[in-house]
Amino acid sequence: MSTLYYNGRVYTGELPLVSAFAVEDGRFLFTGSDADGAALGCAEAVDLNGAFVCAGFNDSHMHLLNFGQSLAQAELAAHTDSLAGMLEYLREYAAAQPGGEGRWIRGRGWNQDYFSDAERMPDRWDLDRVSRDVPVVIVRCCGHCMAVNSKALELCGVTADTLSPEGGRIGLRAGEPDGLFYDDAMTLVYEHLPVPGKDEIMDMIRLACRALNSYGVTSVQSDDYCVFRSVPWQTVNEAYRELEESGELTVRVYEQSNFTDPDGLRSFMEAGCVTGAGTDRFRIGPLKMLGDGSLGARTAYLSEPYADDPSTRGIPIFTQEQMNEMIGLAHANGMQVAVHTIGDATMDLILNAVEKAQAEHPRSDARHGVVHCQITRPDQLERLIAMGMHIYAQTIFLDYDIHIVERLVGSERAASSYSWKTLLRGGCTVSNGTDCPVELPNAMAGIQCAVTRTTLRDRMGPYLPDEAFTVREALDSYTSAGAYSSFEENVKGRIAPGYLADFVVLGSDPFETDPFALKDIPVVAAYVAGERVFGEPI
Repeated sequence: MSTLYYNGRVYTGELPLVSAFAVEDGRFLFTGSDADGAALGCAEAVDLNGAFVCAGFNDSHMHLLNFGQSLAQAELAAHTDSLAGMLEYLREYAAAQPGGEGRWIRGRGWNQDYFSDAERMPDRWDLDRVSRDVPVVIVRCCGHCMAVNSKALELCGVTADTLSPEGGRIGLRAGEPDGLFYDDAMTLVYEHLPVPGKDEIMDMIRLACRALNSYGVTSVQSDDYCVFRSVPWQTVNEAYRELEESGELTVRVYEQSNFTDPDGLRSFMEAGCVTGAGTDRFRIGPLKMLGDGSLGARTAYLSEPYADDPSTRGIPIFTQEQMNEMIGLAHANGMQVAVHTIGDATMDLILNAVEKAQAEHPRSDARHGVVHCQITRPDQLERLIAMGMHIYAQTIFLDYDIHIVERLVGSERAASSYSWKTLLRGGCTVSNGTDCPVELPNAMAGIQCAVTRTTLRDRMGPYLPDEAFTVREALDSYTSAGAYSSFEENVKGRIAPGYLADFVVLGSDPFETDPFALKDIPVVAAYVAGERVFGEPI
């Protein structure tokens, strides 16, 4: 059945706006004027009453399964104003949870920089005040650091004699573990957590999809295999495909396939899992690698020491040789590559590895990319442009990082970092996302940060105002640029005839809204393949 939507303000990916579009069999049939739309003779007509409509939002880097998991845990992001308040919330949360053997108290979202009563991370002794008998583990908002209590240390067998693994660090105080684990050291805890079955994984995906749809998100590029390292990737894929078959997968997923060793990646590709394999609901994307940690945890790998802590440059997850081997293997077998890259020293490793892979096996349209692309030097910006790298930006990170970037990396490096507009001007494609659950998957908040280059809470900034996006560029970063990064620019990301009918209805027109109020524009409804997945009928 064909449906005409008319009397709207419709951004098709081009300007000026049009007033009408039509949908049939899950795809856009027409865009244009109300009069031309009426001449189609569609079976149904819907009055948009002047509402703004654009293509559905595409979060081009997040962790859908991890988001679903976090929704079923203590949500610490809303309780991180003080250490004492967070601990009190955790105690209340723990008291409300059912008991039983194998129980863990789990949470995510704390950020020590927001604590009003402490200038440090939580440690084992803090969490012992939540429970001494039940293991407690809470993950920092960035996902690159966690804190556990003494019971968890005991169950994990971590002592003063336990060596930090390569690519990670165990926190110590006076020679004893303080309960903090950084990057790959977190595996020492994760491997002792209860392993979810496929049904539990499907429940997490359902939770995440409902939440994503409420933000107008209809597509994601999601890193899921690293959430539960003890769960085979086959199980995660089966969960997605079963939800697709049952009609419950209301978000299109492009899987950023996380592997850490050549044998695992080789087996994955030999099973037919290469970039592009799958359907328009669940498709295999790039090899995803984690190059370093996070800025807030001081584990992002820098070429010079941290300005406020000269004892460290952060933590590289891979050596140059390891990065060369993994990226070279993926590239030679036709896979796209996307690497988490926050520190400028990590950027050097990535660019060197991609250049080497291209020299050995030239490819004209690989669309390799860097995820985050935060701390960069001018010479690296030039290399990124010359190499045609795709940039998976998270403009929402400005909301927090503006407070810390110059203090952590110094004014010189800060002056050429988060330079996504420079890369866009130079010819790179720049898509947007939230790294959810690091941040909520709120596209409109990310769009505001992209346009204003200020924080959301206190309007600190603007930070490097010449790097600000226009409203159109910001919308494109969440729609058509995301589609480009998954080789789908000819099938989604725009409201155009023949494209997948994924669209979002907003409460106000972003082009006519005060830039500092963009985050407040509500999502009225979201549609995937022409079917409403969020909101009331228009």
